[in-house]
Parts: sequence; C-alpha cells; structure tokens
Amino acid sequence: MALWLMKSEPETFGWDDLVRDGSTEWDGVRNYTAAGNLRAMKTGDRAFFYHSVKGLEIVGIVEVSREAKPDGDGKHWVSVEVRPVEPLANPVSLKAVKAEPALAQMELVKYSRLSVGKVSQAEWDKVLEMARQAPAG
Repeated sequence: MALWLMKSEPETFGWDDLVRDGSTEWDGVRNYTAAGNLRAMKTGDRAFFYHSVKGLEIVGIVEVSREAKPDGDGKHWVSVEVRPVEPLANPVSLKAVKAEPALAQMELVKYSRLSVGKVSQAEWDKVLEMARQAPAG
C-alpha cells in the first residue's frame, strides 16, 4: 500500500463535504507530477486529506476506492475516486509539520505547490503520532 497527501481548498471541497458525500472524484489536477502520482495510486492506498489555502492542516485520512481514469483530454490528466476513512483526532497544521525535523523532507514541505504528493511510511507514522497529541494552547 502506498501513502499520499491530497490537497483541497476547504471552501471548494473540504473534509466535511467528503464525509457528507461518502466519496468523490479527485479530478481537475493539472500538474504533471501530481497527475503522475494519481496514475500510480492503487485501490486501497491511503492519503492524508489536507486543507490548503484556508486552514493549512492535515485533517483526515482517505482511501483510494477507484484507480485512475482519463480526466479531460485523456492524454495527460487523470482522476481517482476516494472515500473518507477517518478524521485525525487533532488536525496537524502546516506550521507543526514544518517545525518537526523528522518531516523536513516531506513533499508537503519541499514542494509546497504540489497538490498530490507522496508520503513515506516514516512521515505517515510521525503525522499520526502528532495528531494523537493534544493541541497546544
């Protein structure tokens, strides 16, 4: 099973929308690297759901429920279907990710504009560990 991070603007389509709908077509990705990541996804792969632009935090876990199919021109762009698995106990902010040395090489940090990125097992485990901790403040 591969691990990923998928970004969505919560004002356009957020975690609550996904939970309400039960699944969604992850389409409209128009970046070659992100599209390649969508193409590589297999049914059962897991991804963090990240609220971009507003919120800037990892809020939940999704599962790929259908592999890539053409999106748009059929040559370059694809979409996958995802379903919600569970929300994180405590969202993990981008600020917290950037402050964690173990996550310094995470694609979320290194390639901030990438909308669909890879996550290593060690990064996945660290984010989940951070989500289990009570929020500061």
